[in-house]
Amino acid sequence: MCLILLAWQVQPDFPLVVAANRDEFHARRSASANFWPDHPQVLAGRDLAAGGTWLGITRSGRFAALTNYLDPASHKPDAPSRGMLVTDFLAGKADIDAYLARLRFTDYNGFNLLLGDEKKMVAFSNVTQESHELVPGIYGLSNAMLDTPWPKVGAGKTALQEALTTLPDDEALFRLLTNDHTHPDESLPTTGVSLEWERLLSAAFVRSPDYGTRCSTVIKIGADGTANFEERNWLADGRPGERRCFTFPLVKP
Repeated sequence: MCLILLAWQVQPDFPLVVAANRDEFHARRSASANFWPDHPQVLAGRDLAAGGTWLGITRSGRFAALTNYLDPASHKPDAPSRGMLVTDFLAGKADIDAYLARLRFTDYNGFNLLLGDEKKMVAFSNVTQESHELVPGIYGLSNAMLDTPWPKVGAGKTALQEALTTLPDDEALFRLLTNDHTHPDESLPTTGVSLEWERLLSAAFVRSPDYGTRCSTVIKIGADGTANFEERNWLADGRPGERRCFTFPLVKP
């Protein structure tokens, strides 16, 4: 169960700030963040099982991120990988509206998609089949709709608001992403998984032998046209793994 926290046009020095955790089975192979040889403008991690990604940016400042919509009863086992939705936007040249207009979103299992460029940020879900442009503010997304008030989303948004005051230092952002506090049973959502899993997944940082937080990513797009991207990977027991840092000037598309 992933978590994406986003500050859009809130902090004047950093119009876009993203703090995100990717949660996945530890057995699923993936590559750490890097610029892709087949799409040199794309900076992202990569799912080696299906070829897509969960979050990334480009050298021109295009941004995309995805979470799955948790609904086990509606799962289609033969649906295409949702990670290709992020890949196709980042690797392409279509603007946000044109990309969404040609998207065959009913082919996929439930998802939430955030798409951004130098002009705007848009949230789209194939569950509601609706998109809307985000106004300046702080947003949280897990595996329900944008800003659904799950405990980890609400706590994360509050922590992000506080962390913005410490920029450009990233440590407060990574502290909120590594918070493994679980929430009381009475506050947990009902998503179709067992209560044991609801408890486990209620933390921002998920820790278990088979499934958990695989990486934490912080992205900052500065008002000066500089992009900062840092990814910290985590081992199956929650110990730190590889760390990747990138800083580069944005170029006009």
